[in-house]
Amino acid sequence: MRFFQTPAVFSWLFPRIWWHRKTAEKVLYLTFDDGPIPDVTEFVLNQLALYQAKATFFCVGENLERNPAIAEMVYHAGHTLANHTHKHVQAWKTPVNDYLLEVERCQSALNKVQPTANSSMLFRPPHGQLTLAHLKRLQEKYQVVMWSHLTYDFDQTLPPEKCWDKLKGKLRPGAILVMHDSLKAERNLRFVLPRLLQHAVSLGYSFKAL
Repeated sequence: MRFFQTPAVFSWLFPRIWWHRKTAEKVLYLTFDDGPIPDVTEFVLNQLALYQAKATFFCVGENLERNPAIAEMVYHAGHTLANHTHKHVQAWKTPVNDYLLEVERCQSALNKVQPTANSSMLFRPPHGQLTLAHLKRLQEKYQVVMWSHLTYDFDQTLPPEKCWDKLKGKLRPGAILVMHDSLKAERNLRFVLPRLLQHAVSLGYSFKAL
């Protein structure tokens, strides 16, 4: 079953996690997971620039190391770089201490691009997977960020038109939206992102980084 919109009970059960941001302004928080990836991340940056939109990029550490110039483009364009582990590991399959090493390794890669004084301490777990033990340790240092809206752009069985149709009627102030600057998501990303930006701006929304 796909949950395009996160059930409200999750924010009640885990109030310290960011599922959305409380605001009276018409602001959306667009986030991208898994990059930076050549061509794909650059496409995202170009689309965001057309609307003066800011976003948060939850980066995989090994992709940061492979593509530092693209990561620097993200940073210098005024977006936020954040942590998505070094090798996109799953918490349900990784012991807590090993998982934290993955997180710290990614943070080290982030700090080489984004000066430590400005470095974001935001973290999103790959696949949205956490255990209570992982969460407790992470919250000692990081702000864990989930989402209110998941586009499923990574699902290659989902036609791009349906991906967009499931999202466009659900925009709400303070929503945290997830997309992916990855090869797997590229087809749906290239279809949905321009439409999302144009539609949201036409409704009076702006886009800010977390």
